[in-house]
Amino acid sequence: MKKFLTWLNILFLIVLGGFIFIYIQNEWEFREELKSRPLPKGLHPIVAEKSGELVRLSKEQGIEITITDGFRSIEEQNQIYRQGRSNEGNVVTYAKGGQSYHNFGLAIDFALSFPDGSVSWDMSYDGNGNGKSDWHEVAAIGKELGFEWGGDWRSFKDYPHLQMTFGLSLGELQEGWRPEDTMEKREIFNFSD
Repeated sequence: MKKFLTWLNILFLIVLGGFIFIYIQNEWEFREELKSRPLPKGLHPIVAEKSGELVRLSKEQGIEITITDGFRSIEEQNQIYRQGRSNEGNVVTYAKGGQSYHNFGLAIDFALSFPDGSVSWDMSYDGNGNGKSDWHEVAAIGKELGFEWGGDWRSFKDYPHLQMTFGLSLGELQEGWRPEDTMEKREIFNFSD
């Protein structure tokens, strides 16, 4: 009887080891598949839709805006990052290529626009005359639409910036996760948290 239990334990450990091996192999293959996903080539459809709504709803409040930036390639992001460092100009970002939600089509920047075609980043301007900063009104509209506003960040304030993360960190996006991936799948395969 003792030999039987020993063999039964050995068999159990072999079967358990097989399941663990298969799970690890599947995890590895899934992670490799994630890494091979191409980067987006434009704004995510929901971000694009909400950007249009932002322009429309701002206009209904008497505020004209323009989207000054949306999707950025890694190369474009690196070029902007060099500004104020190795290139002339002021530092406008602390994010290198691949470290910005713009690189994944999940962020936009805006500015106030005027009939003569000029744009402004004047955060105190009250063009609609309601006693409130047009800039802050637009940011509030953006937040109602589901955007996160860079002006709310604790460290580097990025006032023209609005982004939708879909619950994804930059690390997850860099690993290959995309907004279309279900939360269940992310919870099963994501051990980075």
